[in-house]
Amino acid sequence: MQTLHWDAINPLTGQPFTWDDPNLRWGDPSYYLEPGDPEFVPYTSTPAIQPKKKAKSMKHQQYYPTRAAEQVQWLENFAGKISNYTAVLGLDAARVADIIKDARWVAYTIGPWLTAVRAWNLSCTQAAKEVQTGSGGLVALPVFTAPALPAGTVARPQGGLDRIFDLVAEIKENNNCGDALCADLRIHGTGDTPPDFNVLSPVLDLVLSGNIIKVGWGWEGHGKWLDQCEIQVDRGQGWQMLTYDTTPGYNDTQPHPATLTQWKYRAIYRVDDAQVGQWSPVVTIAVGG
Repeated sequence: MQTLHWDAINPLTGQPFTWDDPNLRWGDPSYYLEPGDPEFVPYTSTPAIQPKKKAKSMKHQQYYPTRAAEQVQWLENFAGKISNYTAVLGLDAARVADIIKDARWVAYTIGPWLTAVRAWNLSCTQAAKEVQTGSGGLVALPVFTAPALPAGTVARPQGGLDRIFDLVAEIKENNNCGDALCADLRIHGTGDTPPDFNVLSPVLDLVLSGNIIKVGWGWEGHGKWLDQCEIQVDRGQGWQMLTYDTTPGYNDTQPHPATLTQWKYRAIYRVDDAQVGQWSPVVTIAVGG
């Protein structure tokens, strides 16, 4: 027998105990009977254990670009042209209208909105740095203002890209879907093979030019698959965010210290607002003094 506690779970059923359970004994303390105890009443059935649901992951389609900027272009092209083929493909006009709204909403969120969020995040990091170690007056804390919605763009339920991909799959099985139509909607697959994101890594090069440190970096031939290069710097206080860069080469204009010191830099690529691959080798440069 075991002591009974409030809201206890019956280990034999996986469910909370109920008042009418024949194996409960009320008192001070209360307890419950276990198999082998006198007067134990076997449970007639135990509920089946429900398997945990796996998080849904979206399979990347070959025709859909990997870089966010190109995804926005693809979505805008699809939204602007799909209605031209509603009749020839026998599509439901209302559904097509909703898909156009999905495409424009997704394009807005991964384009102007996410770009603004990243810029605001960087300004917040800089403001926090100035609050802690700056030498000026009061710091105006950045306030995020979302970019205005383009004409015809409205918020849509989750899963917009899944719905677009479902429609594309139906279109490609349609007898009236020819090469010209696929090319116009950009739904042809590509033969390109993406790089191995497990080992992909930027290469940094530092050059001191006056009071500017030129941080050289590139896509290493994989630019079409990547969105950004995240660069961090350690000026003696641990790694801190320097920038999310989308154009190779960055100028670090941070004022140099009065005494000679070493600044360290490292970088990692990003896709869909997440880090991919490995951190670059750390590179250092002497500044100040």
